[in-house]
Order: sequence, then structure tokens, then C-alpha cells
Amino acid sequence: MPGTAASVSTSAPSALLRLRDETFDLANLAAYNLYLLVGPSHLYLAAADVERRKFVALEEYALTTGGLPALAAQHDFLGQRGWNAVRLAVTGRAFTLLPAPLFRPGDEAAALQLHHTPAPTEIVRHTTHPGLELVNVFAADTALANWLTATHGTAGRLLHHTSALLAGLVHQRGAAAPRHLYLNAGQQELTLVVLGQHLEYCNVFSCTTAEDVVYYTILVMQELALDPDQDEVTVWGDLTPDSAVFSLLRTYVRNVRFGSRPGNVQYSYRLNDVFEYRYFDLFSLHFC
Repeated sequence: MPGTAASVSTSAPSALLRLRDETFDLANLAAYNLYLLVGPSHLYLAAADVERRKFVALEEYALTTGGLPALAAQHDFLGQRGWNAVRLAVTGRAFTLLPAPLFRPGDEAAALQLHHTPAPTEIVRHTTHPGLELVNVFAADTALANWLTATHGTAGRLLHHTSALLAGLVHQRGAAAPRHLYLNAGQQELTLVVLGQHLEYCNVFSCTTAEDVVYYTILVMQELALDPDQDEVTVWGDLTPDSAVFSLLRTYVRNVRFGSRPGNVQYSYRLNDVFEYRYFDLFSLHFC
């Protein structure tokens, strides 16, 4: 029988969103994958039934003092061992993408140093993307990485959220998809990706206003010779159809639309009331 990494508090954390299918069986965690997306102030989590390829849980929490480890100590399954797989993605700008042939294991710190100087509290890791022939080198909080290893052992895998986003885009696009700009809005962050036959661009910007989002979107379109009057922009993320971000984007980009959830997987009916363009990078951890 799988054990627990820590005792679970009787005081459950308050959820901003908590959706669970009635078939989700906490007594049989080996039947599920657990996906976690950790930002500076929020935790997003999802659970997927491996055999049925179906998402059966979706939850969101505000992080307070102690971050994910403290929240997990109060949660009914975050600290439980025995999952089929656990994938934890961190957000932020501390990452770089390298062509796979130029990367050698052990060079992570030197490669990242050109873009980000790791703090004493950070650890540097990498993720390979065979389909794109890329390696994602990134920094993550050491305490978070240690919690993942201590709690979930070899089942746990640490990634950067851009790896999840790229995996989801490649899965959804298909081999013959045209050149396209994708936008993913997070908590005070904006990730922009341009994919054609190959990955042409991927970057994360700090954004606090709708004007910031529009500025960086138009800047990238200009730098990559994309036409705001002709080329489509697909949007995912933490916003609403009547948000200032989307309204302002439509002023400057003629063909802007919301994206859909990753395909070839199922979603519990409990998730029907959630906008389909929300949590794309979280769901895309399924394809990493």
C-alpha cells in the first residue's frame, strides 16, 4: 500500500477552484497522473486517469507562506505517494532553449548564465524535446525541487512551463500547420511562441497591464515579420472574453481568437463550466 509523505492536516486549504469527477479514486492513485503548475502566487493542479486518458480533477489555490510544500501538508492528496507519474512545472523567465546537438549534460549552469544568474536558493535543471530537437534549461526553487523528490521520488519530474506549452502546441498543431503566433497569459507573465516548420520564437515577458501584453505581442509580430492585419494570433491563459487584455488585443490584431484545450484526451463533465482556453499549459503536461 502506498504511504504518505507527511501527515495531512485536518484543516483543508481554501480552493479558488475545485472540480473533481466522482470516479476519481484517491484509494487508487497508481491509476492517475498528477500535474502541477506553480507560479509565484498560485498553484494549479490537475489529475488524469491514465487508462481512460481523461482529466478527472482540476484545482487552483493561492500560495501563501511556505508555498507548495506548506499547502501540500494540508491537502488531501498532494502529499500522497503512489501516483503513476507526477509532473511539476514552474513558471518564470529563468529559462533558455538550446539546440539539442549543442547541449551536453553538465553544462546547464553555464548555458543559463547567459540569461539568468541563479540565486543561492535555486537549482538548474534541463528537459529535452526530441520532436523539436531542443533542450530547455531552467532554474527552479531548490526547496520545491527537494519537496518533489522527497514526496514523489522517481515518479516526480520537474519542468519549466514553456516545455509544457510547447509540447501541447506541437501535439495540437499537426505536422503541416502554417506559421503561427501563440500567446499564453499567466499571472503577471506573458509567453509568446511562434511555430512554423520549426520553433522560431519562445519568450516570457513580465506584464502587469493590458498595454504590456499588446506591446510585446506587436513587437514580436514586427520582429518576425508577422502582419497584425493578416496573421492569426491564438490566445490561452488567465483572462476572460470581456477582459481588457482581449479587448485591447482585438483593437490591434485583426485575427485574434481563443484557443481550445489539448485534443486526443477527455475531460470530465465537471470541467464544462471552465473556459476551454484556460489551463492549456497545465493540461499540456500530459504530453511531456
